[in-house]
Amino acid sequence: MKFPGQIFYQWYQNLLSNPRSRGWAIALSLLYLISPFDISPDFLPILGQIDDVILISLLISGLYQWLVKPAPAQPAADPSTRTIDVNAVPLDPLD
Repeated sequence: MKFPGQIFYQWYQNLLSNPRSRGWAIALSLLYLISPFDISPDFLPILGQIDDVILISLLISGLYQWLVKPAPAQPAADPSTRTIDVNAVPLDPLD
């Protein structure tokens, strides 16, 4: 059973990993951070900043994973790295 926080985390990371929705996710996250309307109002001393800190950490971790992700390996174009088919023959240990 997944907790709601895990579901939200996976959903948000999927948004950031998708090139079509990445820009919108970043823009809407920044808009939410500067907006006066929050899930928990900012005038509450500690509770008001919890949702902002969580969103900032999700945004930074998602962007970090996207920027640091290694590029897919390209096949070698060198003709000397061709594959050679070999017919294997079992050896008889009694010979």
